[in-house]
Amino acid sequence: MREKILVIDDDEKITSMLRRSLAFEGYTVFTANHGMDGLKQILENEPDTVVLDVMMPQLDGWEVVRRIREGGSDVPVLMLTAKDEVSDRVKGLDLGADDYLVKPFALEELLARVRVLLRRKAADKTEQPSNKLQYLDTFMDLDTREVYRGGQLIELTTKEFELLHLFLQNPRRVLSRDVIMEKIWGYDYSGESNVLEVYIALLRQKTEEHGHKRMIQTVRGAGYVLRGEG
Repeated sequence: MREKILVIDDDEKITSMLRRSLAFEGYTVFTANHGMDGLKQILENEPDTVVLDVMMPQLDGWEVVRRIREGGSDVPVLMLTAKDEVSDRVKGLDLGADDYLVKPFALEELLARVRVLLRRKAADKTEQPSNKLQYLDTFMDLDTREVYRGGQLIELTTKEFELLHLFLQNPRRVLSRDVIMEKIWGYDYSGESNVLEVYIALLRQKTEEHGHKRMIQTVRGAGYVLRGEG
């Protein structure tokens, strides 16, 4: 499967050049000319790497990378900037960027840095233990069947644990009612018709204790999704 690259830059010349060059290298390329569209495309297209300009109107690159990380995404981010100041580079890295490149840049160097970020992501996936899941401040250990949020243990029933496990396996993905019912209760479930709604309410109550923000969101007419507060 071809790796996906998202380029977020308000300079059409740069986005066009990078679209052609990255596509020539064999990547699937998406582009956005402002921060809000870029954030939307991250949710919709789940890119493998983001190339992000700093200086953009309305929502600059620093704010974009901050929202990316607050939303729970660990997608590698390569930031582009016209400023070659240490303070700017440090700010971007502190907010969660993985690498930094100053404009004007050599195309060959950008392509090399993208390859490094993709290799690093692939290595992280290989090393990540499959028996542990984490999203934002919520952590699940499948071996001990323990769940923590903000460092505090949450006591869950078997079905509550299975339901949260399904959400943690599919962060930011909208799961329909039918899909959830099939995965958790099976095709032949003939119990109460509102059982899912009851368990969603119970799970929300337990995960939102101690002032925690809601992370299991209702998508009207579509289902439910695990994501940061909407």
